[in-house]
Amino acid sequence: MMIGASSFASPLPELEKEVDSIELYIPKLRLYNGGKLMKERVDELHDLLSTGRALTTMHAPYFGELPNYPKELIVDTSHMGSIQFRLMGESISLASEFGCSVLTVHPGKISGDREKSFSRMVENLKKLSFEAENHGIILGLENKEGTDPTNLCCTVDEHLRAIREVNSPSLKATFDIGHANLTCSGNMGKLRYFVRELNGNVAHVHVHDNNGVLAESYYGDMHGAPGEGNIDFSVLRELEFKGVFNLEVFSMDAVRAGKSLLSDLSKHPKPDKAVHPKQSPE
Repeated sequence: MMIGASSFASPLPELEKEVDSIELYIPKLRLYNGGKLMKERVDELHDLLSTGRALTTMHAPYFGELPNYPKELIVDTSHMGSIQFRLMGESISLASEFGCSVLTVHPGKISGDREKSFSRMVENLKKLSFEAENHGIILGLENKEGTDPTNLCCTVDEHLRAIREVNSPSLKATFDIGHANLTCSGNMGKLRYFVRELNGNVAHVHVHDNNGVLAESYYGDMHGAPGEGNIDFSVLRELEFKGVFNLEVFSMDAVRAGKSLLSDLSKHPKPDKAVHPKQSPE
Protein backbone atom coordinates (compact mmCIF):
# COMPACT_ATOMS: atom_id res chain seq x y z
CA MET A 1 0.00 0.00 0.00
CA MET A 2 1.22 3.48 -0.91
CA ILE A 3 -0.37 6.35 1.03
CA GLY A 4 -0.97 9.65 -0.75
CA ALA A 5 -2.87 12.90 -0.29
CA SER A 6 -4.52 15.52 -2.48
CA SER A 7 -2.59 18.70 -3.19
CA PHE A 8 -5.34 20.90 -1.71
CA ALA A 9 -4.70 19.49 1.80
CA SER A 10 -1.54 21.52 2.36
CA PRO A 11 1.40 23.20 0.59
CA LEU A 12 3.28 20.54 -1.37
CA PRO A 13 6.56 20.63 0.62
CA GLU A 14 4.63 19.91 3.81
CA LEU A 15 2.68 17.08 2.17
CA GLU A 16 5.87 15.47 0.90
CA LYS A 17 7.05 15.04 4.49
CA GLU A 18 3.99 12.94 5.35
CA VAL A 19 3.03 10.86 2.32
CA ASP A 20 4.57 8.91 -0.54
CA SER A 21 2.33 10.27 -3.30
CA ILE A 22 0.55 13.53 -4.09
CA GLU A 23 -2.53 13.81 -6.29
CA LEU A 24 -2.17 17.04 -8.25
CA TYR A 25 -5.62 18.59 -8.28
CA ILE A 26 -5.77 20.60 -11.49
CA PRO A 27 -8.73 22.89 -10.63
CA LYS A 28 -6.96 24.19 -7.49
CA LEU A 29 -3.32 24.40 -8.60
CA ARG A 30 -3.74 27.85 -10.23
CA LEU A 31 -2.16 26.62 -13.44
CA TYR A 32 -4.86 28.43 -15.44
CA ASN A 33 -5.66 32.07 -15.96
CA GLY A 34 -9.33 31.76 -16.74
CA GLY A 35 -9.38 29.00 -19.32
CA LYS A 36 -5.79 29.49 -20.50
CA LEU A 37 -3.04 27.16 -19.29
CA MET A 38 -0.08 29.27 -18.16
CA LYS A 39 3.26 27.71 -19.10
CA GLU A 40 5.22 29.69 -16.52
CA ARG A 41 3.00 28.32 -13.73
CA VAL A 42 3.47 24.78 -15.04
CA ASP A 43 7.24 25.35 -15.03
CA GLU A 44 7.10 26.64 -11.44
CA LEU A 45 5.21 23.53 -10.34
CA HIS A 46 7.72 21.36 -12.18
CA ASP A 47 10.58 23.04 -10.33
CA LEU A 48 8.83 22.61 -6.99
CA LEU A 49 8.16 18.91 -7.54
CA SER A 50 11.64 18.20 -8.89
CA THR A 51 13.13 18.82 -5.45
CA GLY A 52 10.82 16.34 -3.71
CA ARG A 53 10.57 12.57 -3.51
CA ALA A 54 6.81 11.94 -3.72
CA LEU A 55 5.29 10.16 -6.69
CA THR A 56 2.38 11.92 -8.35
CA THR A 57 -1.07 11.20 -9.70
CA MET A 58 -3.45 13.82 -11.07
CA HIS A 59 -7.12 14.83 -10.94
CA ALA A 60 -8.63 16.34 -14.10
CA PRO A 61 -11.17 19.19 -14.24
CA TYR A 62 -14.77 18.11 -13.64
CA PHE A 63 -18.30 19.45 -13.21
CA GLY A 64 -17.73 21.61 -10.14
CA GLU A 65 -20.84 23.28 -8.77
CA LEU A 66 -19.40 25.17 -5.81
CA PRO A 67 -18.93 28.96 -6.08
CA ASN A 68 -15.15 28.69 -5.66
CA TYR A 69 -14.75 26.21 -8.53
CA PRO A 70 -13.31 27.97 -11.64
CA LYS A 71 -16.19 28.15 -14.10
CA GLU A 72 -13.77 28.11 -17.05
CA LEU A 73 -12.62 24.61 -16.00
CA ILE A 74 -16.03 22.94 -15.80
CA VAL A 75 -16.08 19.62 -17.66
CA ASP A 76 -19.08 17.28 -17.91
CA THR A 77 -17.92 14.11 -19.66
CA SER A 78 -21.47 13.49 -20.94
CA HIS A 79 -21.59 16.86 -22.68
CA MET A 80 -18.23 17.80 -24.19
CA GLY A 81 -17.38 20.31 -26.88
CA SER A 82 -14.06 21.54 -28.23
CA ILE A 83 -13.22 23.52 -25.07
CA GLN A 84 -13.81 20.55 -22.79
CA PHE A 85 -11.78 18.22 -25.01
CA ARG A 86 -8.95 20.76 -24.99
CA LEU A 87 -9.02 20.97 -21.19
CA MET A 88 -8.98 17.20 -20.80
CA GLY A 89 -6.27 16.87 -23.43
CA GLU A 90 -4.16 19.37 -21.50
CA SER A 91 -4.63 17.33 -18.33
CA ILE A 92 -3.54 14.17 -20.13
CA SER A 93 -0.45 15.95 -21.46
CA LEU A 94 0.34 17.39 -18.03
CA ALA A 95 -0.07 13.98 -16.40
CA SER A 96 2.44 12.57 -18.87
CA GLU A 97 4.82 15.50 -18.37
CA PHE A 98 4.75 15.12 -14.58
CA GLY A 99 5.18 11.36 -14.71
CA CYS A 100 1.76 10.63 -13.24
CA SER A 101 0.64 7.03 -13.36
CA VAL A 102 -3.10 7.79 -13.14
CA LEU A 103 -5.34 10.70 -14.13
CA THR A 104 -8.68 10.63 -12.32
CA VAL A 105 -11.71 11.73 -14.35
CA HIS A 106 -15.32 12.16 -13.30
CA PRO A 107 -18.27 10.47 -14.98
CA GLY A 108 -20.90 12.58 -16.68
CA LYS A 109 -24.06 14.25 -15.45
CA ILE A 110 -27.57 13.18 -16.36
CA SER A 111 -29.33 15.73 -18.51
CA GLY A 112 -32.69 14.60 -19.84
CA ASP A 113 -32.54 10.93 -20.81
CA ARG A 114 -30.23 8.86 -18.59
CA GLU A 115 -29.24 6.34 -21.27
CA LYS A 116 -28.44 9.06 -23.79
CA SER A 117 -26.28 10.83 -21.21
CA PHE A 118 -24.53 7.54 -20.41
CA SER A 119 -23.93 6.74 -24.10
CA ARG A 120 -22.48 10.19 -24.78
CA MET A 121 -20.18 9.78 -21.78
CA VAL A 122 -18.96 6.41 -23.06
CA GLU A 123 -18.21 7.83 -26.51
CA ASN A 124 -16.31 10.77 -25.00
CA LEU A 125 -14.36 8.47 -22.68
CA LYS A 126 -13.37 6.35 -25.67
CA LYS A 127 -11.77 9.41 -27.27
CA LEU A 128 -10.05 10.43 -24.05
CA SER A 129 -8.81 6.88 -23.43
CA PHE A 130 -7.29 6.76 -26.91
CA GLU A 131 -5.41 9.98 -26.18
CA ALA A 132 -4.36 8.71 -22.76
CA GLU A 133 -3.03 5.50 -24.28
CA ASN A 134 -0.90 7.55 -26.69
CA HIS A 135 0.60 9.32 -23.66
CA GLY A 136 1.12 6.19 -21.58
CA ILE A 137 -1.45 7.30 -18.99
CA ILE A 138 -4.21 5.36 -17.23
CA LEU A 139 -7.51 7.19 -16.75
CA GLY A 140 -9.26 6.37 -13.49
CA LEU A 141 -13.02 6.77 -13.84
CA GLU A 142 -14.32 7.77 -10.41
CA ASN A 143 -17.55 6.48 -8.91
CA LYS A 144 -19.81 9.30 -7.69
CA GLU A 145 -22.18 9.69 -4.76
CA GLY A 146 -25.70 8.36 -5.27
CA THR A 147 -27.16 11.05 -3.03
CA ASP A 148 -26.93 13.42 -6.02
CA PRO A 149 -29.56 12.16 -8.51
CA THR A 150 -27.82 13.85 -11.46
CA ASN A 151 -24.67 11.71 -11.18
CA LEU A 152 -23.79 8.79 -13.43
CA CYS A 153 -21.63 5.85 -12.27
CA CYS A 154 -22.77 5.79 -8.66
CA THR A 155 -23.56 2.07 -8.42
CA VAL A 156 -20.87 -0.52 -8.95
CA ASP A 157 -22.89 -2.04 -11.80
CA GLU A 158 -23.02 1.21 -13.79
CA HIS A 159 -19.40 2.03 -12.94
CA LEU A 160 -18.24 -1.33 -14.31
CA ARG A 161 -20.59 -1.07 -17.28
CA ALA A 162 -18.97 2.21 -18.34
CA ILE A 163 -15.46 0.74 -18.08
CA ARG A 164 -16.45 -2.35 -20.07
CA GLU A 165 -18.24 -0.39 -22.79
CA VAL A 166 -15.27 1.93 -23.28
CA ASN A 167 -13.18 -1.25 -23.52
CA SER A 168 -9.76 0.38 -23.35
CA PRO A 169 -6.62 -0.75 -21.50
CA SER A 170 -6.21 2.92 -20.57
CA LEU A 171 -9.49 3.21 -18.62
CA LYS A 172 -9.84 1.68 -15.17
CA ALA A 173 -11.55 2.73 -11.94
CA THR A 174 -10.70 5.29 -9.32
CA PHE A 175 -12.55 3.84 -6.35
CA ASP A 176 -13.88 6.54 -4.02
CA ILE A 177 -14.91 4.88 -0.75
CA GLY A 178 -16.63 8.01 0.54
CA HIS A 179 -18.84 8.26 -2.53
CA ALA A 180 -19.57 4.52 -2.41
CA ASN A 181 -20.60 4.83 1.25
CA LEU A 182 -23.17 7.47 0.32
CA THR A 183 -24.46 5.32 -2.54
CA CYS A 184 -24.74 2.39 -0.10
CA SER A 185 -26.55 4.57 2.50
CA GLY A 186 -23.89 3.79 5.10
CA ASN A 187 -24.57 0.04 4.95
CA MET A 188 -21.24 -1.79 5.37
CA GLY A 189 -22.57 -5.01 3.85
CA LYS A 190 -23.48 -3.16 0.67
CA LEU A 191 -20.17 -1.30 0.72
CA ARG A 192 -18.23 -4.57 1.04
CA TYR A 193 -20.18 -5.96 -1.93
CA PHE A 194 -19.35 -2.81 -3.95
CA VAL A 195 -15.65 -3.25 -3.19
CA ARG A 196 -15.58 -6.94 -4.05
CA GLU A 197 -17.36 -6.41 -7.36
CA LEU A 198 -14.89 -3.69 -8.34
CA ASN A 199 -11.82 -5.72 -7.34
CA GLY A 200 -9.42 -6.21 -10.25
CA ASN A 201 -10.52 -3.04 -12.07
CA VAL A 202 -8.98 -0.41 -9.78
CA ALA A 203 -6.11 1.92 -10.70
CA HIS A 204 -6.40 4.41 -7.82
CA VAL A 205 -8.30 4.86 -4.53
CA HIS A 206 -9.74 7.96 -2.85
CA VAL A 207 -10.07 7.78 0.93
CA HIS A 208 -12.28 10.05 3.06
CA ASP A 209 -15.18 9.64 5.48
CA ASN A 210 -18.83 10.61 5.83
CA ASN A 211 -21.99 9.39 7.56
CA GLY A 212 -23.53 7.66 4.55
CA VAL A 213 -26.59 9.90 4.46
CA LEU A 214 -27.83 12.84 2.41
CA ALA A 215 -27.08 16.12 4.18
CA GLU A 216 -27.81 19.76 3.47
CA SER A 217 -24.26 20.42 2.30
CA TYR A 218 -22.54 18.64 -0.60
CA TYR A 219 -25.14 15.82 -0.70
CA GLY A 220 -23.44 14.45 2.43
CA ASP A 221 -20.05 14.27 0.71
CA MET A 222 -18.13 15.95 3.54
CA HIS A 223 -14.65 14.55 2.77
CA GLY A 224 -13.93 14.08 6.46
CA ALA A 225 -10.86 12.50 7.97
CA PRO A 226 -11.16 8.73 8.43
CA GLY A 227 -12.88 8.22 11.77
CA GLU A 228 -15.16 11.26 11.47
CA GLY A 229 -17.94 9.26 9.80
CA ASN A 230 -19.33 5.74 9.85
CA ILE A 231 -17.11 3.93 7.31
CA ASP A 232 -15.43 0.68 8.33
CA PHE A 233 -12.26 1.09 6.30
CA SER A 234 -11.31 -2.56 6.75
CA VAL A 235 -13.39 -3.18 3.61
CA LEU A 236 -10.46 -1.74 1.65
CA ARG A 237 -8.59 -4.99 2.25
CA GLU A 238 -11.08 -6.64 -0.12
CA LEU A 239 -9.60 -4.67 -3.03
CA GLU A 240 -6.29 -6.57 -3.00
CA PHE A 241 -4.86 -3.33 -4.43
CA LYS A 242 -1.24 -2.33 -3.94
CA GLY A 243 -1.30 1.12 -5.55
CA VAL A 244 -2.00 4.59 -4.15
CA PHE A 245 -4.62 5.11 -1.44
CA ASN A 246 -5.07 8.86 -1.71
CA LEU A 247 -6.43 10.80 1.25
CA GLU A 248 -8.86 13.27 -0.33
CA VAL A 249 -9.16 15.50 2.73
CA PHE A 250 -8.69 19.17 3.52
CA SER A 251 -6.01 19.50 6.22
CA MET A 252 -2.74 18.06 7.45
CA ASP A 253 -4.44 16.86 10.63
CA ALA A 254 -6.87 14.88 8.47
CA VAL A 255 -3.97 13.53 6.38
CA ARG A 256 -2.18 12.35 9.51
CA ALA A 257 -5.33 10.71 10.88
CA GLY A 258 -5.88 8.91 7.59
CA LYS A 259 -2.25 7.89 7.33
CA SER A 260 -2.41 6.33 10.80
CA LEU A 261 -5.56 4.37 9.95
CA LEU A 262 -4.27 3.13 6.59
CA SER A 263 -0.92 2.14 8.11
CA ASP A 264 -2.74 0.06 10.72
CA LEU A 265 -4.87 -1.59 8.03
CA SER A 266 -1.81 -2.60 6.04
CA LYS A 267 -0.38 -4.43 9.07
CA HIS A 268 -3.33 -6.81 9.40
CA PRO A 269 -4.04 -9.70 7.03
CA LYS A 270 -7.07 -9.77 4.78
CA PRO A 271 -9.92 -11.78 6.36
CA ASP A 272 -10.87 -15.18 5.01
CA LYS A 273 -13.26 -14.77 2.07
CA ALA A 274 -15.40 -17.57 3.48
CA VAL A 275 -16.37 -15.30 6.38
CA HIS A 276 -18.05 -12.82 4.03
CA PRO A 277 -19.31 -14.64 0.92
CA LYS A 278 -19.45 -12.52 -2.22
CA GLN A 279 -23.13 -11.93 -2.64
CA SER A 280 -25.32 -8.92 -3.06
CA PRO A 281 -26.63 -7.81 0.35
CA GLU A 282 -30.32 -7.34 0.97
